[in-house]
Amino acid sequence: MCRNITALRGLEPAATNEEIEAAALQFVRKVSGVSSISARTRGPLEAAAAEIAAITQRLLEELPPRKQPPATVPPLRRPEVQARIAARG
Repeated sequence: MCRNITALRGLEPAATNEEIEAAALQFVRKVSGVSSISARTRGPLEAAAAEIAAITQRLLEELPPRKQPPATVPPLRRPEVQARIAARG
């Protein structure tokens, strides 16, 4: 597994749509080898990420609860990431 993909199952509160979509896009970029999104790659990458996000959402809903929460915090929940996002916005 890509070491940068964070487990979303068992989070409290549950993984948000934004977290699921970010993980899906990261996965798509990793498997496609696309490091930066261009006008030519945006459409296919976003379409694939949307499909994977939908599948991931269903998977998380269907799996039984985890006995222990994930060992790492998803990036979108980390203060330093939130600060970078706020600085851009």
